Amino acid sequence: MARLAQTPGLTDVQQSILETVRDFADKEIIPHAQRLEHADEYPTDILDGMREMGLFGLTIDEEYGGLGESLLTYALVVEQLSRGWMSISGIVNTHFIVAYLISQHGSAEQKARLLPKMATGEVRGAFSMSEPETGSDVSAIKSRAVRDGDSYVLNGQKMWLTNGAYSSVVATLVKTDTGAESVYGNMSTFLLEKEPGFGETAPGLTIPGKIEKMGYKGVETTEMVLDGVTVPDSAILGGADQVGRGFYQMMDGIEVGRVNVAARACGISIRAFELAVQYAQQRKTFGQPLARHQAIAFKLAEMGTKIEAAHALMVNAARLKDAGQRNDVEAGMAKLLASEYCAEVVQEAFRIHGGYGYSKEYEIERLMREAPFLLIGEGTSEIQKTIISRGLLKEYKI
Repeated sequence: MARLAQTPGLTDVQQSILETVRDFADKEIIPHAQRLEHADEYPTDILDGMREMGLFGLTIDEEYGGLGESLLTYALVVEQLSRGWMSISGIVNTHFIVAYLISQHGSAEQKARLLPKMATGEVRGAFSMSEPETGSDVSAIKSRAVRDGDSYVLNGQKMWLTNGAYSSVVATLVKTDTGAESVYGNMSTFLLEKEPGFGETAPGLTIPGKIEKMGYKGVETTEMVLDGVTVPDSAILGGADQVGRGFYQMMDGIEVGRVNVAARACGISIRAFELAVQYAQQRKTFGQPLARHQAIAFKLAEMGTKIEAAHALMVNAARLKDAGQRNDVEAGMAKLLASEYCAEVVQEAFRIHGGYGYSKEYEIERLMREAPFLLIGEGTSEIQKTIISRGLLKEYKI
């Protein structure tokens, strides 16, 4: 049989891109990931290599200088980057989501001005919905934009911005009083442009500092404080006539993000399996390699099966989105299964390593700290179950 997580039906171009990214991960990411992660150091050299390959413009249309590739290609690239180091995929994830939002919902002016620079990586994107008191319940956000003549004034505090410092444009969801009956019709997405860095990076917009995390290091996660940020109508995603459409735009982007998280989980699972199967064949106990013991062999069998199942669901969700179909249920299933299986696969790999798995010298120690993030990122497992069950009940309504 072929190695795990193979994807049938790929074009020659897709195969070539994936081979290039896989080789890049093997040579430029994996050898440096441990040192960079333990130092919580931003991977500048790795990102320069990604810019040279054009990865920041992977899904941006060719007319704006990108490669014009599909969500499936993007997901498979993320899988390979995460196999190298999940933080690398985090740097491009929110960038991809913002590029997708602008491509799908942006005005002609926003596309022409931002997408070419995003394709080269000169401008990077960040995505902001969460707040200090708001996670899964998006309706509870408190940040607000108030009309002031031809402008809007934004006030509030946002949380958990990946790329919060290094980004130049932040797609930000806030409340706007549009008079809609539903709270979701009273939200708008603003493209807030700023300088990269910490501190006050635009008038009234402050990135206070980096949030220290258990894992997912190297890439910065930040807060964002909005204190009288004044922007024109043209800063609304899609233009002034799209005020009140923010929630629905962001949910479209979240479906892309959930495919990404599923792909990240698959990548980490693949790497954990590679480490475990290699160690199990080299380490000997009771006169034979670990892999010859049925208890360990069965673990490897279960790990491989879970990886195949998660990968298949992820590919299906990506292909549905590429076909222009709603994939909220399928993306939720992929994210749910892949993240839960990732936690299980990584833990089994950790157990196979025994005491050595607890040492920082071994890569599996890092994966043990990274996998839990995927259980909560882009919606917890419980939120995914809510989405899935609602979709199934709607489809099977009696």
